[in-house]
Amino acid sequence: MREPKQERAVRTRAIILRAAAEAFDELGFKGANIREITQRAGITQGAMYFHFKSKEALARAVMTAQPTTVVPHTITTGLQRLVDVTFVWSHRLRQDVLLRAGVRLTGEQHSFDVQDSTPYEEWTEVLAECLREAREAGELAEHVEIESLADFVVSACTGMQMHSQIVCGRRDLTDRAVAMWRHLLPALCAKGSHRAIDISPQRAAAFADGGLPPGERPDE
Repeated sequence: MREPKQERAVRTRAIILRAAAEAFDELGFKGANIREITQRAGITQGAMYFHFKSKEALARAVMTAQPTTVVPHTITTGLQRLVDVTFVWSHRLRQDVLLRAGVRLTGEQHSFDVQDSTPYEEWTEVLAECLREAREAGELAEHVEIESLADFVVSACTGMQMHSQIVCGRRDLTDRAVAMWRHLLPALCAKGSHRAIDISPQRAAAFADGGLPPGERPDE
């Protein structure tokens, strides 16, 4: 049976994004070119331009795809989900080329004359959603401003991954995330509730295998 046209288009777009991510991750925006990307994807340049009008448009799509590589792997809620998002992110940044390329391009926007805060805004909204859940559950201290805190954590993680990349190729990124939450949680949780949030190195390490710790995987 022939694959439905819409499904084929979705699959082709995903293949192009993956190929572009590989090229951008290895070569940066300036080093990657359309021929390189289409060869990796196994498509014609015409097919590529049907989905993306330019290399800049393709780079923007890779940048804004970052949350899709992380959020589906978190099934907890509230403050635990907030922590888990950063744990999954810290592992997948070393394993997922789409996420890694998105981070690289976001930091190199000046090289292709783009100033787009959308990737940061999308991450901020992901974390703000976790914090809104936490507030509804009574986990969050009254003084915490949700949008401000979410923006701060995004900024902290941005700097943290850059520092970790320079120091050790991001090998200690999860340890840095654990340390961040060890300092932050007591200040932002309702009295005593931070003790219920698992920020252990063991939980963080578990995300290296499929994005979910043992006991929280759908098939268990």
